[in-house]
Amino acid sequence: MSFFDRIFKPSEPEILGPDITFGRYTDSYKSKEQFAAWDKCLEEFENGNYLDSYRAFFQYLSDSEERNIQLEEEKGLIHFTLYQGSKKVIGEASRLGVKAEAKVAQASELKSSFTRRMLELNFDLKYSRYALNPNNDITIVFDTGSSDGSPYKLYHALKELATSADKQDDLLLDEFKQLQPLETSHLIEIGKSEKSVKYQYICQEIDKVLALVDGEGLDIRTYPGAFSYLLLELCYRLDYLIKPEGFMMETLERLNRLYFSNPSQNTLQKIYLLRTELEALRKRSVEEFYKEMYRTKNSFGITSSIDHHKVKAIIDGEIHNMDWYQENGHLQVALAIPSYIVGYCLFTYAVPRPIRDLFHLYYHIMEPEYFRALGFQTPYRQSGSNALDRKSIRKRIRAIAGRYEEHYAHLSPKLGLLDYSDPVNFARTYLYMITQLDFSIG
Repeated sequence: MSFFDRIFKPSEPEILGPDITFGRYTDSYKSKEQFAAWDKCLEEFENGNYLDSYRAFFQYLSDSEERNIQLEEEKGLIHFTLYQGSKKVIGEASRLGVKAEAKVAQASELKSSFTRRMLELNFDLKYSRYALNPNNDITIVFDTGSSDGSPYKLYHALKELATSADKQDDLLLDEFKQLQPLETSHLIEIGKSEKSVKYQYICQEIDKVLALVDGEGLDIRTYPGAFSYLLLELCYRLDYLIKPEGFMMETLERLNRLYFSNPSQNTLQKIYLLRTELEALRKRSVEEFYKEMYRTKNSFGITSSIDHHKVKAIIDGEIHNMDWYQENGHLQVALAIPSYIVGYCLFTYAVPRPIRDLFHLYYHIMEPEYFRALGFQTPYRQSGSNALDRKSIRKRIRAIAGRYEEHYAHLSPKLGLLDYSDPVNFARTYLYMITQLDFSIG
């Protein structure tokens, strides 16, 4: 069994509820067959066998759970369709090279406003480019000759094209009303009840956190970190539990980006920005939220992989910030810190699969009403109660560890570390348990 297979073998699906997906897609969990296909892709390219290289390349990209790629081959030409969120990329590969295109939106009339935006967006692209076809469709295109189209270039180019098209379609449609959606037949509609539960949760949690910010009793100038934790934790939790598309997804990404990559603003200014944007998100109509709630297929992830050591470093670097708040009775702030850690890791990185499953269980334990409303069995905690079900939690953790026993024989979660006395102590000790996992191979 290969090293990568041991690390990134996909887990079994959650069995305690309906078929609902959570969190960001990642293509980091490749099988040993996919890694072998990548090696073959490189070898065939170096030998000048370009069609064989392309065949292996698409095998590497293919995700059997997502069913993200369709291929047809005739007379030395490979026709391919790959899916990325709300968009699909259509192209062809031959001995001469590769061409690909993703249609973003259709313009009923040409306006300088969005054509200028396309020119601006082109500056952010390295491999592909925005274009208008004869039907006034806004597209993103890429082409390359075979000799200079290495598998590495092809991967990064198709990823750039696909993720840019997926990100920009809803944003452009929301901003420019003369644009119309294109090619949405592959999107998977979710039920009205699921949409309703998610919409109510968004509104409820934004209202609750903003009320907590106003009524916590802490001086924002003295304790700005408390308010940052509360607001950022909410952003990451909504991203994972709602799995939003379009405007809401971009809003959450922008808030994360502005908070961590804007040195010209102090923490108080960033808190004000977070609050203002969340209030604006809360004011959107139910129809605007519903139109962005759908399931998608994906080919490329946007998060980078990290190992257990990095996860441990993140936990160790943040978890003790909850001490003062817990000791002084600010329990909601204290609880927001381990929840922030979980959300930040899931938002930013592709963590090892056992940790992802344990982080999902964390949310399942901490948000029982939400999971119960979605139709999941939720034995870990009673609604409206802080009482935790020790037996159910231990059983589930053991099941997660057992799922990966073949690959991580020494994983062995130290269940004796867990403190079930209240959610705050449980959250602290749960993350500490994760830092003590043994990911050694064999």
